[in-house]
Amino acid sequence: MPGLFLEDFTDGLVIDAEWRRTVTEADNVLFCGMTMNVARVHLDADHMTGSEFGRPLVNSLYTLGLMIGMSVHNTTFDTTVANLGMTDVTFPRPVFVGDTLSVRTTVLGSRESRSRPDAGIVTFRHEAFNQRGETVALCTRSALMRRRPVEARS
Repeated sequence: MPGLFLEDFTDGLVIDAEWRRTVTEADNVLFCGMTMNVARVHLDADHMTGSEFGRPLVNSLYTLGLMIGMSVHNTTFDTTVANLGMTDVTFPRPVFVGDTLSVRTTVLGSRESRSRPDAGIVTFRHEAFNQRGETVALCTRSALMRRRPVEARS
């Protein structure tokens, strides 16, 4: 399914990801290994038993990537030129192995590019929720998006 073009993103448009994803221990361990983040808070279950959380936390950068990735299928798949930046990233609650995440995207604004007639900039607000409906991650993302091909514009 192709993503939406610049012209499809109206201010305030809310798009829920079409699926949910349960985070596994393998997800967390592999991501920590690939990014060389060997912090005990993510990988040492025995150490975390005595912490306020009682178990390892899923790496927050994995959560961020998963949140944005889950939004792609029904928003920006194959219509993104490039991500321009991510700001206001917060993690109000921890994510644990076994949590099932869902994602909501809200369009905050869009405009035509001043330098590229075939593209424009869209600002998104991504929110991730655990299975209890608690917010676990937030992010504002700006992306350079393709415009609808000239021959298809009406």
